[in-house]
Amino acid sequence: MNSKPKIVVMIPAYNEEKTIGLVIRGVKKAVPNAEVLVIDDGSTDNTSREAGKAKADRIERHEENKGLGIAFKTGIESALEMKADIIVNIDADLQFNPEDIPKLVEPILKGKADVVTCSRFLDKRIEPKMPFVKRFGNSVFTWLISFLTKKKFTDTQCGFRAYSRESALRMNLFGKFTYTQEVLLDLAEKGFRIEEVACKVKGEREGKSRVVQNWHSYGIKASMIIIRAIRDYKPLRFFGGIGLTFMVVGFLSALALWVRLLLLHRINPYMWVAYADAVLLIIGFLLIMLALVADMLGRQRKIQEEIIYRIKKQQFDKEA
Repeated sequence: MNSKPKIVVMIPAYNEEKTIGLVIRGVKKAVPNAEVLVIDDGSTDNTSREAGKAKADRIERHEENKGLGIAFKTGIESALEMKADIIVNIDADLQFNPEDIPKLVEPILKGKADVVTCSRFLDKRIEPKMPFVKRFGNSVFTWLISFLTKKKFTDTQCGFRAYSRESALRMNLFGKFTYTQEVLLDLAEKGFRIEEVACKVKGEREGKSRVVQNWHSYGIKASMIIIRAIRDYKPLRFFGGIGLTFMVVGFLSALALWVRLLLLHRINPYMWVAYADAVLLIIGFLLIMLALVADMLGRQRKIQEEIIYRIKKQQFDKEA
């Protein structure tokens, strides 16, 4: 990292004309040496115009709304092009306080972390008020990500984060809808140090969320992103676990029928169970074979990601 690392604060925005200017001015006041990057994800209002009035250093605009996950990836690539050493992501809706940016950046500057994420629940004294459904959903996803990464998190849905240049170069994301959980799974799997910092934030945003139209839909979409990430990062455990479950159930059921046959000398009226057991054992065996093939492809994935990393590093370091 440079002796005076360059900080780029990226702000994904969709129809945030009322607040985008306030956020940009807040960032410039809190971190005067930072550059501000706005990613307008196909807004139909004056978001880009207001960002320009507030003196954003760079504005990237999608012609149509592509989703927060795509906007985030656009922002990361643009920030790397801007020669960022540290990339901070903050929302455009005033939920987060720009004055907390130095707090997020500090562990990276001190070499203690590669990624620092804001936690709304790390410090009980400043926990925000939020609806029960939102709080419950957050706790479920946080527990799941903590379990999968073997790291103790208190908040995995918060998008207010700081990333080192190296972690940004290593990211490979596929989700269009959101990115918060996938980033943690991706970077934790690659061994990056992730730290949480307590920040006081608003529990409920003003206006309607651009991501969460309803919590049922959000839960399904976020869950699918997590499932796909597990499939890609841990294919042996994913397919093998399902296959082993099928085989164990089929074997135990078949064993019970065999005992019945020895004692009563007949299987009827449970002949259908025997057919079901055969199907379970066959499917389980095929899934275990698939797990071995997927694990082999997973090794190829790691090689491909290393190639992509080297290409990106060469491209963006050359631009830098």
